[in-house]
Amino acid sequence: MGERLQKIMARAGIASRRASEEMIRQGRVTVNGKVVTIGASADASEDAIKVDGKRLVLPTVHRYLLLNKPKMYITSKNDPEGRSTVMDLVPPPWRKGLVPVGRLDFNTEGLLLLTTDGEFAQRVAHPSYGCRKSYAVKVKGRPPADAIKKLREGLVIDGKKTAPARVSLLRKGPRDAINTWWNVDIGEGRTRQIREMFFRVGHPVLKLQRVAIGKLQDSRLPVGEVRELKQFEIDEFMGRQGKKPGGAKGKGRRR
Repeated sequence: MGERLQKIMARAGIASRRASEEMIRQGRVTVNGKVVTIGASADASEDAIKVDGKRLVLPTVHRYLLLNKPKMYITSKNDPEGRSTVMDLVPPPWRKGLVPVGRLDFNTEGLLLLTTDGEFAQRVAHPSYGCRKSYAVKVKGRPPADAIKKLREGLVIDGKKTAPARVSLLRKGPRDAINTWWNVDIGEGRTRQIREMFFRVGHPVLKLQRVAIGKLQDSRLPVGEVRELKQFEIDEFMGRQGKKPGGAKGKGRRR
């Protein structure tokens, strides 16, 4: 029985399911020499699936990486403008089939997952799986109680209201402090969402750092460094509880 092409492409690390669908719409995908359309299925073990003329090969062993992304890097496999991307921070032997899970914008730093496993990426990125992300946010001034209430309840951005957010003061300081730090926990990941939320209540973001993805945190991972996930960390994202920690790819690696 066949499998939807976008799912096969995601498992192969070509792109996310949504990006894979767009590649299919653009006529960049063929099965046994024929250009396919959205809704097509294939058998990866029997059919010749090509993307941009290159044969798709499913990895036999997936890779799962955690990167502490610095500012001034694009969350992408490549950039038409020639800017540095997060792939430049990954050791070359680890890059094949690797795609970033979700995005952190150019001026945002913090934790970012990369993987060759499309199903894993789907569970981390899609809101329906309930994987929340937490951020440390430095903003101009001190938002009053009514502004924080708006952030928690949701604001309209580009015609759509944001989902409820968990917002709390992160670092205590004098009430007349020029700038303040907040912890923001959200279950969706719209483009520049946190920056837009605080901008709309009159307190622009000065610094933004992702500090947790679901239960995953790593305050000891230096900025710009990458490590492989431990097996129990992978299992938590995949909903496989009760596994013993310390899988085959549990060792960190510094560049």
